Amino acid sequence: MIKLDQISLQRGSKFLLEKASVVFHPGQKIALIGANGSGKSSLFQLFLGKLTADEGSVAIPVQWRIAHMAQEVATSNRRALDFIIDGDHQLRGIEAAIDKAEREENHTLMASLHEKLDTIDGYNARVRAEQLMLGLGFKLDDRDKPANSFSGGWRIRLNLAQALMSPSDLLLLDEPTNHLDLDAELWLEQWLQRYQGSLLLISHDRDFIDSVCEGIVHIEHQTLNTYRGNYSAFERQRAEKLAQQQVNYEKQQRRKDEINDFVRRFRAKATKAKQAQSRLKELGRMEDIAPAHIDSPFNFSFPEPEKFSDPLLNLSHASLGYNQDPIVSHINLSIHPGSRIGLLGANGAGKSTLIKSLAKEIDLLSGEFTEGENLQLGYFSQHQLEALDLDASPMLHLQRLDAQAREQDIRNFLGGFNFHGDMAVGSIRHFSGGEKARLALAIVVWQKPNLLLLDEPTNHLDLEMCHALTMALQVFEGAVIIVSHDRHLLRNTVDQFLLIAGGKAQAYDGDLDDYSRWLISQRKQDAPASTPGSDSTGKTGKKEQRQQAAEIRKQLNPISNAIKKIEHKMEKTDKLLKDMEAELGDNDLYKANNNEKLQQLLRQQGHLKLEKNHDEERWFELTEKLESLQDELASQG
Repeated sequence: MIKLDQISLQRGSKFLLEKASVVFHPGQKIALIGANGSGKSSLFQLFLGKLTADEGSVAIPVQWRIAHMAQEVATSNRRALDFIIDGDHQLRGIEAAIDKAEREENHTLMASLHEKLDTIDGYNARVRAEQLMLGLGFKLDDRDKPANSFSGGWRIRLNLAQALMSPSDLLLLDEPTNHLDLDAELWLEQWLQRYQGSLLLISHDRDFIDSVCEGIVHIEHQTLNTYRGNYSAFERQRAEKLAQQQVNYEKQQRRKDEINDFVRRFRAKATKAKQAQSRLKELGRMEDIAPAHIDSPFNFSFPEPEKFSDPLLNLSHASLGYNQDPIVSHINLSIHPGSRIGLLGANGAGKSTLIKSLAKEIDLLSGEFTEGENLQLGYFSQHQLEALDLDASPMLHLQRLDAQAREQDIRNFLGGFNFHGDMAVGSIRHFSGGEKARLALAIVVWQKPNLLLLDEPTNHLDLEMCHALTMALQVFEGAVIIVSHDRHLLRNTVDQFLLIAGGKAQAYDGDLDDYSRWLISQRKQDAPASTPGSDSTGKTGKKEQRQQAAEIRKQLNPISNAIKKIEHKMEKTDKLLKDMEAELGDNDLYKANNNEKLQQLLRQQGHLKLEKNHDEERWFELTEKLESLQDELASQG
């Protein structure tokens, strides 16, 4: 196991950790969370031996192999496939030894080394590396390209593939989803679920954490606080803790009222039953965890747009692409005030191309583009971080947009994005990626848009800022179009999806779980008809199908039984709550001499409601899993 005992870690004059202790057990998958600058990445450097603790001790088993995802952009000119295989240092060592033994014609040693190569599955290394490339969105044609010929984001993906290629007992991943699209993120999620070693993960993507991790370590007030369960469980536990602080009560109530109002507005306009059900379930859960974010340093909202046109934008018979080469054709799209659209589709299908076309960054290849008279566009993409003036302050960036704005109004506005004091008026040259992303978003918000185009807005943001952005988008009065790998953001801010696939853009009636299943089916269709070692008659494939079907049937009964047990339990809980509500309706209970009994009943009611919420979530998970297995079984005939 890994043990940190009374660790103190200081950077400059600032203590990141002070006498903090924690234990990580073998095989655990833990998310390390905390505000930007709290010390998450520094803790990784401590594990890698690149930093030394100022006090305390770090104990990691000496025999453990540690793999980590490099944050530096790869500059190697090695072939992409070779660069990934380089992650397996033991394999490369054996290969070098084999080359030497061949030159020396040491046949005895060569036989021994080939046996070692077989033991570590070295003969399949190329296939494993190719699978990693495909899973992370590369094409097989990319295998022979030099690593340094890819753009920055794709080179980070190569770093991730190299880390996954490395056999490890401990895997350290720092924001692995930052440069992934939703398809690649879902693939990585499944890969990590199968990973057998210990995983420490830094991520701002709550759905990703929920799916992969079983524990949370929260860096707060220079200490390490452990929580059992995933990020959703952490929010509930922290919400319960903070809800007990009376000083936050009124702020909590205001936040709950905002969420309730949004739920009511959404319920009134929801048109797609399945998406509505998924969305309302998620929003209801957000109300319960709202207190967990009461002490967030971020608190902003989009100003109400001054004017609207209807439609705001319209594409008619449009073809989009580059150099007269269409990527998406025959698009007819009208964007109206209140439209909330999430773009789905595989990497390279044309999601960002559509966003750039709507933002008029690239011209249509053909078709008509009609812009509303009162359109006020707010466009956010990663390249806008690069367009920031590094020598200017956050305040100066906004003053350039509105020379008449009062300095105090700008300071108050920037405070909502956690730019206070010197940070608001000093140069941004030394800002982190997350701070630059916050400033770029602040610039968009300041301009009072009535149409937001957001291309991966949560990259580089921490969990609290992602939550604040989600809350702000929920009460935004204008139209929103989003490309994002952040499923939590999509579930809580859009009410319709547009699927970009096969050169077309079409309305998608399912929810994100349906989309995940659709992706899996697409991968199966795109898989090669035969693989090395398979029986040409198809007998092996049929045998495997029968075995898979039998395995699926084995899983169905336990899940069905578990669903029945939860339904029975929820019925009992509903009866208890109904009886309790009747008891709470007794006016005598509110007399002074019954205060203790009243408080006890209210506590019991709170616990039962929380328990019911947990059971409902579990019921939804199991029901979705059962349906997925039944669909998979049916697809196998």
